[in-house]
Amino acid sequence: MRRALASGSRRKTVAQAALLAAQSRCLCAPALPPGVLTTHYKKRDRATDERWADVDMERFADNTDLLIVGGGPAGLAAAIRFKQLCNEQGLEHRVTVLEKAPLIGAHTLSGAVLEPRALFELFPDWEERGAPLHTPVSSDRMGYLTESSRLPLPILSGTPVDNHGNYIVRLGNFVAWLGEQAEELGVEVYTGQGGVEVLYNEDGAVVGVATNDVGVGKDGAPKGSFERGMELRAKATLFAEGCRGSLSKEVIEQFDLAADSEPQTYGIGLKELWRIDPAKHKPGTVEHTAGWPADNNTWGGSFLYHLDDPDGDTLVSCGYVVALDYTNPYLNPFKMFQTWKTHSSVRPTFEGGERLSYGARALNEGGFQCIPKLTFPGGALVGCAAGFLNVPKIKGTHTAMKSGMLAAEAAFEGICALPEAEAEDEDEAPFVGPVADLSPYQPAFDASWVREELYSVRNARPAAHATPLGMLGAFGYLGVVHYLLRGKEPFTLSHGGADWSRLKPASECKAVEYPKPDGEVSFDLLSSVALTGTNHEGDQPPHLTLKDDSVPVARNLAIYDGPEQRFCPAGVYEYLQPDEPDGEPRLQINAQNCIHCKTCDIKCPSQNIDWVVPEGGGGPAYAGM
Repeated sequence: MRRALASGSRRKTVAQAALLAAQSRCLCAPALPPGVLTTHYKKRDRATDERWADVDMERFADNTDLLIVGGGPAGLAAAIRFKQLCNEQGLEHRVTVLEKAPLIGAHTLSGAVLEPRALFELFPDWEERGAPLHTPVSSDRMGYLTESSRLPLPILSGTPVDNHGNYIVRLGNFVAWLGEQAEELGVEVYTGQGGVEVLYNEDGAVVGVATNDVGVGKDGAPKGSFERGMELRAKATLFAEGCRGSLSKEVIEQFDLAADSEPQTYGIGLKELWRIDPAKHKPGTVEHTAGWPADNNTWGGSFLYHLDDPDGDTLVSCGYVVALDYTNPYLNPFKMFQTWKTHSSVRPTFEGGERLSYGARALNEGGFQCIPKLTFPGGALVGCAAGFLNVPKIKGTHTAMKSGMLAAEAAFEGICALPEAEAEDEDEAPFVGPVADLSPYQPAFDASWVREELYSVRNARPAAHATPLGMLGAFGYLGVVHYLLRGKEPFTLSHGGADWSRLKPASECKAVEYPKPDGEVSFDLLSSVALTGTNHEGDQPPHLTLKDDSVPVARNLAIYDGPEQRFCPAGVYEYLQPDEPDGEPRLQINAQNCIHCKTCDIKCPSQNIDWVVPEGGGGPAYAGM
């Protein structure tokens, strides 16, 4: 059975229209009682809520063979590889991909320079198939910025920063193309459907997921349009939600998958797409910088890629990445990005141009030390759900795709080894097991080039904290130790703890002053959020849930001066001052602004924020970001 898909992209063509629409949604949404911030059913038990006493809570269940939660590079590569194996052996197995975005690729955001290694393995004929890789890298530059100058950095052949043979891509378009290839092979792709609950059988094995309920009011009560989510039950479930996926986080905790790995460390990547003056456009040019406006103790850097658009448009994608292990609660990643564009060596590229879109996304930066155990009864983690980004390469699509392919091969063997169910039972009864054995995925990963690649650069990221030299220490490691030993050094550095734990109290830090946006190359946050096209139903429980509604004011504001209002790249969190002299400040959560970056879930110093999936189809509407 196919469920009706959510409506298509809600992207606005004019930033002003998007902004007005966002403001209108906020005005129409009902207000919550004072002090109440969390009403989502993942946090509030409806069994004790009399408003739900007479509501039918039965869910429709559908069975599939392989369920993949997340329609990004890893999930789609897994679906494609599984179907390829089915076709090679003449077998019919059902493959279902569940994607929360209204369209495949609509929530995808990355730089991006693509290393095509995994793509060649998946589709040796990718060029004939029309893969949207239009821009081979022709020029590669790196630099170190100070406030007033730019120092060139060498790019040595064969090192992680060497982009020879790679392609500049708009990753959302590439992911959409992967979705087309998957559907041509018979994969069922359900968009606008977010997985909100992991399903377990009586033995504790994962047997699928449930999609979120719709028609629930902001106050947590059922509306007249209430409809229960559905259960998708499977013999094997792959979690491919990307960085800090909500269900991936649950299974990592449920099965203690991170027991033998370090806590994951993250970054936030902010990106814009521009149309620039044709005289300044250099298709195939890749530029990266480190340094200013980040200080030497903050891992940060920029990218600037000139695209060769098939329609002749003079597009560049640019962005700034800030590691989330920073210590100063006054640091503002969005303002750092805007400030970077004002540098004397960067600004000329954008002068006279037009900013077309904006977005942000958290990314895994922990690498080898932070990879959890990949399998558990009934399922596995693939792609950025596990954390396969190669930080010094600034790439993770190729490793994500390969991990999905390896997991698909293990799932295929595991499903084929299961006893055949009687047709009547398979069609009518909700699947409860037995589940496929995916354990061969772990040794396959350990023997793969993905593991080898990540191991070789394992010390690059933590080198910034291993010595008092900060970022200069990381440069020294990459330029000397890694260049000479290529990862064969007899030691592995530690990241030193979770990102949220590094934040210092505001009393120990200085406020950071950023220049005001000039409206030409640098911009304010609200007009930027309008360019994301983000849209959520206003009358639904906020999906930015809190474990304790009192913590933001009592701890985050009191000790850290409310860092969530600065680290969020979409203006979701806002501390409002009281109107009365003796009143208390309060936190306002503008959930409609959320662009699903997951930064709040990662960096909250109280670990009080739990990001869950909103009603299907909600979120940003990125166009080839």
